[in-house]
Amino acid sequence: MNIFKRLLRIGQAEIHSAVDKMEDPIRMTEQGIREMRDDLDKALHASAQIKATAIRTKNDKMKKENEAQDYENKAILLLTKAQKGEIDMGLAEKLAKEALSLKENLLNEAESLGKQLVTHEKASDDIQKNVEILRFNITKWENELKTLKSRIRVSRATKEVNKQMAQIDGNSTISMLERMKEKVEEEEALAEAYGDMAGRSKNTDDEINKVLGDETSKVNRDLDDIKRRLGMLPEKE
Repeated sequence: MNIFKRLLRIGQAEIHSAVDKMEDPIRMTEQGIREMRDDLDKALHASAQIKATAIRTKNDKMKKENEAQDYENKAILLLTKAQKGEIDMGLAEKLAKEALSLKENLLNEAESLGKQLVTHEKASDDIQKNVEILRFNITKWENELKTLKSRIRVSRATKEVNKQMAQIDGNSTISMLERMKEKVEEEEALAEAYGDMAGRSKNTDDEINKVLGDETSKVNRDLDDIKRRLGMLPEKE
């Protein structure tokens, strides 16, 4: 049937090159699945129509067969009445022949309907098989599409992470961190140098004060000696 021609195209080897050329494989696949679902709806509608036709044909066949049997029963009843003398034998045979003729026509119609019924039932079975195949493939492709979407999300996330890592190296961030480390070490060394200089300055001041302190003591002693000689201070005991 024409509604399943897409299934045949899907199975062709050229589909692989077609997918490679698609700008958005996922979007195109989703569109394809939507179209197949439309085809499935059409197939289900066609299947329902054929089944309905088969049911009507079967009912008509049974009706024709029942009517044929009724005419046969009437023919038997006519001959039975004639045999009993209830009606004229000639009339009974005439009517019985007409009843049997109608029975034959009805049986021929029933036979024709039987052939139609076989055709309808075969077509219904064929469509039902195709419907089941289409349902199976839609479910399979929908599951594969979900898996593909998941894989694409993972691959894109991985790509972004790898891209960031590549940009880190490309932007020389590691080199910049090394330079910052060197700068910190320089600052630490400089602070230590200033601290050492401050310590040395303090030691120098202490030494100067010490020296100056000794000289001041000597001057004071000399002054005291002069004062004693002048009698300004008592002599040392």
